[in-house]
Amino acid sequence: MQKFILLAFAAILSPFFVASATHGEDAAASSETKPLQVLLVAGGCCHDYTSQTKILKEGLEERINAKVTVVLSDNTTTRARFDIYESDDWADGYDVVIHDECSADVIEKPYVNRILKQHLDGVPAVNLHCAMHSYRWDDFRQPVKDGADNAGWYEMLGLQSTGHGPKFPIDIKHLDKHPITAGMEDWTTINEELYNNIRVFDGASALIQGVQETPPNKKQLKQDPNAKAKEATAVVAWTNEYGPNKTRIFSTSLGHQNETVADTRYMDLVSRGVLWAAGQLDETTASAE
Repeated sequence: MQKFILLAFAAILSPFFVASATHGEDAAASSETKPLQVLLVAGGCCHDYTSQTKILKEGLEERINAKVTVVLSDNTTTRARFDIYESDDWADGYDVVIHDECSADVIEKPYVNRILKQHLDGVPAVNLHCAMHSYRWDDFRQPVKDGADNAGWYEMLGLQSTGHGPKFPIDIKHLDKHPITAGMEDWTTINEELYNNIRVFDGASALIQGVQETPPNKKQLKQDPNAKAKEATAVVAWTNEYGPNKTRIFSTSLGHQNETVADTRYMDLVSRGVLWAAGQLDETTASAE
């Protein structure tokens, strides 16, 4: 009789365990397919951010499992500010933040420190093009010193750049092997801006080098009819480990032209940069792609 009761009890509980197991599997599957929450902040001087945010959002969501939320400023000057940064917890709910702003003359330290604090606390970042020339003050054209008052933004980026030359094609040369660039081939951009490198920080690792040949202009040819083209070289894509939490940061200084942003090779680079920053790309997953 006791054996019969136990069997009957087991039969009653069996559907519950099956349902629980199924629910657990569904939850795991749901967790695996949950899209990355990506915040794209863009706006400011000198670029067609209205078009580029659409290109980036569509390109990212086509390539990776991500939901991209765009915060776009209609301010087209170097003083573009973003209301979202007025909150201390502005990055809550996002897995990765893409900085695509061009705000060189925004120099209020509390404002900039609020941005940096979220990344210091562990929110990964991807920085594009003119983000490298934002939030800078004092004598920023000289290499900043570690911990200096004007070093904060550069320390997050991992590289200090202060300007660029004329727009000419850039030869893209991949350097050390890395999950972000695994399997990618060298290529040449259309007319683009090569950002200079004033300082590369210790936590940064160069991924791609850009080589740009600039022919002599009319003034130079007038002074010297035999003037030759000049070649400039700079790091144009890199990773960085930022702060005590070693927050993952990926940056590329490429991306001035809409056509460059829309280029499959550029979008692949940014997409994989987002995945790497979020901890979803390593040697195994990169080789499997």
